[in-house]
Amino acid sequence: MTRSRRTVLSTGAVALPLALCVALAGPAHAGEQPNNSQGSNTEQSGGSDSTGIYAAARITYSGSVAKGGGRGNVVSADVNWTPPPCWYAPYLGAKDFKKKMSADIEGQMSAPGMGGHAGAALSELQRHYEDDYGWADTPGYKDYNVEKDGEGMFWAAVENPDEPDLLKRNSCNDLPFWVDNGDAPPPQYEEAITPEILAALAYQHMQLPDTKVSLAPEGTTKVNLPTWAWLDKAVFDEVQATAAINAPGFALQATTTAKPVSLTLEPGTKDAETHPASGQCTINADDSIGEPYAKGKADRTPPCGITYLRSSGNGTYDLQATITWDIAWTGTGGAGGDMPDGTFGTTQAVTVQEIQSVNR
Repeated sequence: MTRSRRTVLSTGAVALPLALCVALAGPAHAGEQPNNSQGSNTEQSGGSDSTGIYAAARITYSGSVAKGGGRGNVVSADVNWTPPPCWYAPYLGAKDFKKKMSADIEGQMSAPGMGGHAGAALSELQRHYEDDYGWADTPGYKDYNVEKDGEGMFWAAVENPDEPDLLKRNSCNDLPFWVDNGDAPPPQYEEAITPEILAALAYQHMQLPDTKVSLAPEGTTKVNLPTWAWLDKAVFDEVQATAAINAPGFALQATTTAKPVSLTLEPGTKDAETHPASGQCTINADDSIGEPYAKGKADRTPPCGITYLRSSGNGTYDLQATITWDIAWTGTGGAGGDMPDGTFGTTQAVTVQEIQSVNR
C-alpha cells in the first residue's frame, strides 16, 4: 500500500524515514531471546541498545514450540506461504518515547558533518514529534504526545529475526505512531500486530513431535516380504502452539493447532513398492494410521507399508516417513481460520536382505 506521505510531501516523504534511521542508527527489530528461555515457554522481549529501538511489548510463545525461541520444524506444504517478515507493535509510552527519541535526535544533530539532507531530515523528524507537523492520514504530535502519557503508546516496527531476507525484514519502515489504549491502530498500518499475525508466528515456532513409525519386520526385512507400517493414536495426536502479546491497554493471543491427517512413505530406492501405491496412508476412524502386524497376516498386503524388491547389500535404505498436519488457528475476539498444511519427516534406516534358499 502506498502511504499518502510518500506522494504528498516531496521532501518529507523521503526525509522522515531517512531521519528515523539516522537518529536511531538502525531499524526497529524484535527483542533478543532471553538466555534462560527453555522448552515450551519462550518469549521475545523489548528494550534498546546502540543499534536502534526494540518493540517494548513482548511476544510470548507457549505450548509445543521450539526451545530457545527459535524456528520450529514445521514445513509449509504451500511453498508460497511465509511468516510475516515484520510487523508493528506497542513500543513506549509518551514520556519514555520522548526521552529516547529526543536524545537520539539531539545526539545525531550534534554529530560532526551532520548537515545537508541528513540534517534536514532530522529537523523534519523533530518537528513531526514536537511541533505537530504531519500530513494527510498521518498526524503530527505536540511535545511527543506527553499530555496523553498513560492513555496509549507509540508503536514501532519489529523485525522477524527468523526472516533471512534483509529487505523483507526492513519493509515495515513507517515512523513510530501513536495508538490510544483500547483503539485499533490506524488502518493504513496493514502490518500492525493482529491475532492472524500471531497465529503465523506460532506456526513458525511450532515443534511437531519426532515420531518414529512402527515397522514389522523392524529394522531388517526381506526382499519381496511386505513391511507393515503404522502409527498408534497414543503417539500421534494434535499439538498446539500459542503466541501472545501484552502491553498497557493492549492484549492479543492466537493458538495454532496441528492435527495429523496422513503419513507418506518414501522407501529410499526405486526398487520398492509402496502400499497404497501412492505411498500416502490416510488416517483411520480411530485417529491411528496403518495397521499393526499380527500373526496370521503374513499373506496379506498391508494397508500401509512397503515391499522392497532388491537387497540393500552391505548398506541400508533410508525410509522417509513424512506426516502431513492439518493446521488451523483461533484467536482473540473469536478470530480464526485455516492455515497451510504442515509437514515434518523423519528418516529410518532399513536393512533389506535376500531370502536365503536351502539346497536339499
